[in-house]
Amino acid sequence: MTDLLERFLALPNTLSASPILAIGLTLGAFFAGNWLFRRMGRPLWLPPVVLSAFLLSATIALLSLDYTRYQQGAQWLMLLLGPATVALGIPLYQQMHHVRALWRPILCTLPIAATLAAVYAVVIAWALGATPLVLASLAPKSVTAPIAIGITEQLGGSVPLMMGGLLVTGVVATLFVDLLSRVLSITDDRILGFALGLNGHAVGTARAFEISRTAGAFASLGMGLTGVFTALILPLAFRLW
Repeated sequence: MTDLLERFLALPNTLSASPILAIGLTLGAFFAGNWLFRRMGRPLWLPPVVLSAFLLSATIALLSLDYTRYQQGAQWLMLLLGPATVALGIPLYQQMHHVRALWRPILCTLPIAATLAAVYAVVIAWALGATPLVLASLAPKSVTAPIAIGITEQLGGSVPLMMGGLLVTGVVATLFVDLLSRVLSITDDRILGFALGLNGHAVGTARAFEISRTAGAFASLGMGLTGVFTALILPLAFRLW
């Protein structure tokens, strides 16, 4: 009986040697987070990605799983980040006529907004005495994860720290865009979507698709252009700094 109990308690570590446990826990937390999000009335301040992250973290802690093993197993899911981001080009293509009509405002807005998104975080962290590692990790916080990971590694930052900043940025940006749109009486889905994608990356884009397909398309555009612009400019700016 004792031997059977020991084998049962060792089962999580045994399964963690393969990707099966990491993938199963991640997908389970994702579906559970979405279910809770719907049951809670879809609160803007607590999107499903945050709920899923909390559930997954609690499960890993309760099972006493080695995080390094979990991370290695979950790498299989990380491979899907790129194709998922590229797939956002489909609704963007479907709304291309709207994009062509607003290419001038987009061209003027993007460099200013994307630069400010990186600069204010770095300046605040620097003023508070943050180390170069922290500064490099916070700089790409408004960029979608597949691109932000590459930028962070190139700058010498910490990917886990960057992912934390990425999550907080997405939630806060979604809240503020929704709040300011009400205060300023902005109802144009194109403006709302572009602002959500530019500032809130994937979290903001998910919120934009809840508004409308047009908002989702412009969020995809904002997220993609911000990623490209930041990937080109940020490494150069860090070298000069």
